[in-house]
Amino acid sequence: MKIAEVSKRYGISPDTLRYYERIGILGEIPRNKSGIREYTEANGKTIEFVKCMRDAGMSIESLTEYMTLFFQGDGTIAARKVILEKQRDEIMQRIQNLQEALDRLNFKIDHYEDNIVPAEKAMRSAL
Repeated sequence: MKIAEVSKRYGISPDTLRYYERIGILGEIPRNKSGIREYTEANGKTIEFVKCMRDAGMSIESLTEYMTLFFQGDGTIAARKVILEKQRDEIMQRIQNLQEALDRLNFKIDHYEDNIVPAEKAMRSAL
């Protein structure tokens, strides 16, 4: 697949794909005789993983570290797992923070007329 096809298929701009390749996240992308990138299905699986991790909030630095280890082989499995566990912990913290914000918002909605409106009126009158 050419870069335009890959870009469309995975929803990642060609510039981002070139950037990921340049910093080593995608590994070697094969090129044809004219020097044009020819993405393989294996490259596509790597792109899917990278996109998933970016969508999960993994930083470029962590992703670069993970993929560098990945390309080094099975001897890095434990180190890669640690990176994924750290990412999981960060997501769990974000979920907890969002749940707390949702709970506060639901409380506000449930008690709007009884508690919030009077409190807001008091705040406005103090201004």
